[in-house]
Amino acid sequence: MGLTSNKVLVLAVLVAAVLFVATVWLWPRLAERSWRAVGGRVGLLLSTQLALFASVGLAANQAFGFYASWADLFGQETGQGVVVDHIAGRNTGPIQVVSTSRVVGVNSALPQVAGQIQKVDIIGRTTHIAAPAFVYLPPEYFQPQNSARKFPVAVVLTGYPGTAQALVDKLQYPSTAQKLAAGGKMQPMILVMLRPAVAPPRDTECVDVPGGPRTETFFAQDLRDSVMAHYRVDRTPASWGIIGDSTGGYCALKIAMHHPRAYAAAAGLSPYYKAPIDPTTGDLFHGDRNLQNRADLFWALKHLPAPETSLLVTTSRVGEHNYKDTLEFIRKVQDTNVTRISSIILPSGGHNFNTWRREIPGALQWIGSRLVAH
Repeated sequence: MGLTSNKVLVLAVLVAAVLFVATVWLWPRLAERSWRAVGGRVGLLLSTQLALFASVGLAANQAFGFYASWADLFGQETGQGVVVDHIAGRNTGPIQVVSTSRVVGVNSALPQVAGQIQKVDIIGRTTHIAAPAFVYLPPEYFQPQNSARKFPVAVVLTGYPGTAQALVDKLQYPSTAQKLAAGGKMQPMILVMLRPAVAPPRDTECVDVPGGPRTETFFAQDLRDSVMAHYRVDRTPASWGIIGDSTGGYCALKIAMHHPRAYAAAAGLSPYYKAPIDPTTGDLFHGDRNLQNRADLFWALKHLPAPETSLLVTTSRVGEHNYKDTLEFIRKVQDTNVTRISSIILPSGGHNFNTWRREIPGALQWIGSRLVAH
């Protein structure tokens, strides 16, 4: 049974309940002062508490999508290595489709009615990075009258250590995009959904780490090239946007600011503005002060040419730690008179999926209004 399986959660809850009942039932029998009785009481208490913690942890992981599997949880994920093949004459393609599924909530199996979600492996030809992703194709993509039409693209990034599956199931990007487009509130877009951590379990903060991995180049160049080679999308930055939450929000803003010729718009949901250095990141900069400064968005606004791109940031007055930094970031961007800035500021909302689900419809409409398909 997988880490995110409902059976695992139900089993953990049942074990916790049984241990609680057993503790209440057996406590009088263990009231003696013998070592056996004391050991029994300690064992029951510890077992019950561990079962309760396991149940809460599994439920939290189900809700927020932190880890996709037991191997992911224990840092033993091995399914995301480099798979670039350079054998002469063999064409593996920049994107390999693993499986397809339809959008939840649509009562049709026809792609031209329900759209389609493709589980894919994306291969970076220059960075030698391979990353799993989900690609949402709107119904219009499959309709005969649109056979020559090129669609805008929004790259969607999770936080760390989130899973790409959570963007589909928990944050509901495909179903939200489809409802907005069906209601005429947003143009149909292709969504490319994946983790910013392309070398798990390490959190590379979308930095070109000296000696690798070159994560920023993967998102700014390789990902775009792979998608353009496989789907009907346009090369011009006016057709490309990027959006993410938390770590993904920081990455989205940074990549658009550093590469305005790749992305015309970026939305950061609950972003921060400077790459942290901690045990999950390791040494990102290897003593390169210029690289470290460049990863600080406030430093970039002050010292680098203002990029021709549009940015959206979100926060809440109560519940988000980035509130003051976000207000300062808005002011700094306004001072450039070149980069365009918008915001969603909620009265309250924590750093969690519920808050982001409230912001995603507005963010998708905003990014869709900034992109132009050719």
